[in-house]
Amino acid sequence: MLKEKLKSVRVRLFLTLCVVVIALVICLIAVNSLVLENFYIYSKTNTIKELYNKINDYYEEPNLDISLETELKRVAFRNNFDILIKADTDLILFSTNKDFLSNITAVESKTKTPFEERKNLLYSDEKMTIRKIDDTSNSLNYILLYGKLDNGYSLYIRIPIAPIEESVRISNTTLVTIGVITILISAFAASVISRKFTKPILQLNDITKKMAKLDFEQKYRINDSDDEINELGRNINTMSDKLEATIKQLRETNSELEKDIEEKSKIDEMRKQFISDVSHELKTPIALIQGYAEGLIENVNTDDESRKFYAEVILDESNKMDVLVKQLLELMKLEYGKREFTDEKFDVVELINEVIRKCNVMLEENHIQVIFNEKEPIYAYADDFYIEQVMTNYFTNAIKHAKEVNGEKQIKITIQNVNDKIRVTVFNTGDKIPEEDLTRIWGRFYKVDDSRNRENSGSGIGLSIVRAIQNNYQNEYGVQNLSNGVKFYFDISTKK
Repeated sequence: MLKEKLKSVRVRLFLTLCVVVIALVICLIAVNSLVLENFYIYSKTNTIKELYNKINDYYEEPNLDISLETELKRVAFRNNFDILIKADTDLILFSTNKDFLSNITAVESKTKTPFEERKNLLYSDEKMTIRKIDDTSNSLNYILLYGKLDNGYSLYIRIPIAPIEESVRISNTTLVTIGVITILISAFAASVISRKFTKPILQLNDITKKMAKLDFEQKYRINDSDDEINELGRNINTMSDKLEATIKQLRETNSELEKDIEEKSKIDEMRKQFISDVSHELKTPIALIQGYAEGLIENVNTDDESRKFYAEVILDESNKMDVLVKQLLELMKLEYGKREFTDEKFDVVELINEVIRKCNVMLEENHIQVIFNEKEPIYAYADDFYIEQVMTNYFTNAIKHAKEVNGEKQIKITIQNVNDKIRVTVFNTGDKIPEEDLTRIWGRFYKVDDSRNRENSGSGIGLSIVRAIQNNYQNEYGVQNLSNGVKFYFDISTKK
């Protein structure tokens, strides 16, 4: 956990800033300790040399002016100097410290050997010598200038070193104190700066992680500054948009490809199903046509009436085959979504009356009474061509199965409102449908009574077409046994 935190850009930036501040403070202390004293000595050495030159220039005048003594005292007091001027006769011409005189002889005696001449030598020429003196007998460390003026006078200038070392110590202590405070302030500032600096980087990191998971919702917030991070954020946003668009396009293409594959699979399945159904259902009519055709060819019956009967059977079976194939094609298109619906407003009452009118001959032949009492228009929205197919299938199915019950052979049609839809019900008197067949009758080629003759039997596709049409509209349909017969129903939408 700690190792992971140390890898963080924010932590590394914070630590880097802190290390830089600490290193800077240490460098200041080191420079102060190693350079300050030498620089100070170098500076005072130059000051002493300048003072020597001033005194030497002044003594080129013939008489000693009292202003020189005043100036020397002022300079000595301001810079903590001791100054001594001595004639060749050891006569003291000027001295700022009476104790300075007692040290002159000792100093001169200590500087006569060649080794002592070179000891702590700071500067030397034909006029002056400047050395750093460690006077252990008096516990003094100082800089001493000894020189000869042009007039032959001896000049001594002394600067104590102890105050310099004390200043360095105090300065270092102050630097340490300031350094600690600076480090604390810098640590806080570094924390704030690192947070501010790394916040957009961390945000960009989160965005790229989400992009890796194909989540392109989050975008980098561009601010007013025109720096590299903003430019990077702008580029990542552009890349995110392009990736999102590309992936979306790929998904759409993939979806279309899947639909095409599914569509092809459906078409193949539809083709196989169609061939299977046609092969199954056309076996009987083809066999009949073949048999009667062979009878005609071989003159099984020579009378005209028999030949006419054979020809009528062949024609009838051919017509049935034509109807069967067309119904199968229609059913396939409906079931596999290949049929487009043109929904328009139409009068359901008018449509039902038209279906009844078309079936009048069948009704009269079977002596069936039709009860439909609706007179006023009732409007719905759908493709009236397919709704007419549903109604025709229900109605012709009712005609085929209607039987007399209690002296009545009836078909009753009613219309009811069910929520936002209307429900059309077609009832016929007759036998009930066995309970186990109530769900099977909607399957293709299923017939409740397989013993029916071909004349009265249907193709078994009509109710399958009803199911396909209603499923396309997502509307209810069904069948229900009653005490005196069977009723079929289907719903139609009243709104677009």
